[in-house]
Amino acid sequence: MTSRKLSYKSAQYFSSLMEDYLVEKDKLKPFYHRFPKLELFKAQIEEKQAEFSSKKTSREILVTSLLEQYNGLEDSKRSLSNIKLLNDSKTFTITTGHQLNLFTGPLYFLYKIVSVINLCKQLKVVYPSYNFVPVYWMATEDHDFEEIKYFNYHGKKIVWNREATGGVGRLLNDGLEQVLEVFKEELGTSDNAGEIITIFKAAYLKHDNLAQATRYLAHQLFGKEGLVIIDGDDSSLKSLAIPHFKDELLYQTSFYKVNETIENWPAAYKVQVTPREINLFYLKDDLRERIVLENDIYKVVDSDISFTKNEILIELQNHPERFSPNVIMRPLYQEVILPNLCYIGGGGEMAYWLELKEYFNSQNVTFPMLLMRNSALLMTRKQKDKVEKLSLELKDLFLKDFELDEKLTKQLSEIEIDFSTQKEHLHKQFKELYKIALQTEASFQGAVAAQEHKQIKGLEHLEKRLLKAQKRKLKDFLNRASDLQKELFPNSSLQERQENFSSFYLEYGSNLIEHIKENLDPLDMNFTIIVLDT
Repeated sequence: MTSRKLSYKSAQYFSSLMEDYLVEKDKLKPFYHRFPKLELFKAQIEEKQAEFSSKKTSREILVTSLLEQYNGLEDSKRSLSNIKLLNDSKTFTITTGHQLNLFTGPLYFLYKIVSVINLCKQLKVVYPSYNFVPVYWMATEDHDFEEIKYFNYHGKKIVWNREATGGVGRLLNDGLEQVLEVFKEELGTSDNAGEIITIFKAAYLKHDNLAQATRYLAHQLFGKEGLVIIDGDDSSLKSLAIPHFKDELLYQTSFYKVNETIENWPAAYKVQVTPREINLFYLKDDLRERIVLENDIYKVVDSDISFTKNEILIELQNHPERFSPNVIMRPLYQEVILPNLCYIGGGGEMAYWLELKEYFNSQNVTFPMLLMRNSALLMTRKQKDKVEKLSLELKDLFLKDFELDEKLTKQLSEIEIDFSTQKEHLHKQFKELYKIALQTEASFQGAVAAQEHKQIKGLEHLEKRLLKAQKRKLKDFLNRASDLQKELFPNSSLQERQENFSSFYLEYGSNLIEHIKENLDPLDMNFTIIVLDT
């Protein structure tokens, strides 16, 4: 098994914001605290340690809540050991978060988890007197079921068809027996297929709700690495955030601080999220709706629920679990309850985190280091051999399909398709004509310019026709290259955003995760191409 690296800029699938962040462009430095380099983690540790020195009960509540969440989960010795370590003031977390996508959703779920696991290992080598715990934050309070109700297996969409409201973690696993039957038909009868079916069945058919199922599934894949999986939809954990939720209800600090940041946001980059005046939802049973303040009354949108100021503060004190942070406040909630050093996420996540530093400062909460998760392309040995037979460079596969066609046609053609030399020769000839034109009337100068334009256009037209002719001649070769590109980039998108891990687990079994762990370095700011051995 081998791997190759490619810069994110060369991959051409990532935003300019992320490309610039990864190379530490100066204009982005005001929007983050420390860049994720091993040598800078010492200062981050000391700052977070100082913050938590006055919050001993926070660690105790965190550990107690996590032990309750893990109650009944089998084979969780490594994770339970890490949970108990969180009582120690020298223990810190590295965290990633992800929606509760059916059967993990897109492949990059694995890359997120591997990124936190591998970074914890690297930090332990450099800072052996501290402990580092990998954490997966389940987005159980999200209510966008449409985004998570399916996964793609070898291009086929496997869908959980049902109606859903409220936080998705609370959804009962009704109807997933039928989903499994559809999935089984696609998988076949190999040993690895049997293992995939067993994992799916144990996760979704033997647990009551989506949060429990997702915890079991992630634990089956990564529990032996000591991964700690946290559900923020928890009354005890929410109690730690009461002061910040109260501040939000009374003063709307996040709205003002994030908008101040947006005012100073570089014009070259898109603003990822815009805050609402109150960035909390009200969460109860199957209801999750925004809280708005109108004429001194707090109202829950699309419901009959309302509170006076005193009533909502009493509700917060008595039922903190009913207050659910949105995308603006969820990061703060996470960092309040976890002794966290670094958040690892995708480009979209990094973009909205970069808007939050000043809000964190206003709440006296240490802003974590921000690290973009590893991105990768999995390639079989057979596909790698095809690349070589087609005389392709790996980076060529990241081109748009028409760009790849054109590059290969010019590369393989025995005829020179580029008419740049002829165009330059033509320009030189017309320079002489312009000298003559200057000695006569203006209308003749116009005629020379028109003729130059016409002849250049004529050459460009011939160039395009020649390119088309050569493409027809090389059709079989170009089709093979195109087919390979479509295999590796389904729907003209990155593989990691389309395929589910099961597409590869069927062939490689549990070795798949080992291959990924061995080849991904979280602090290597490059795209990784992994060639999988059979």
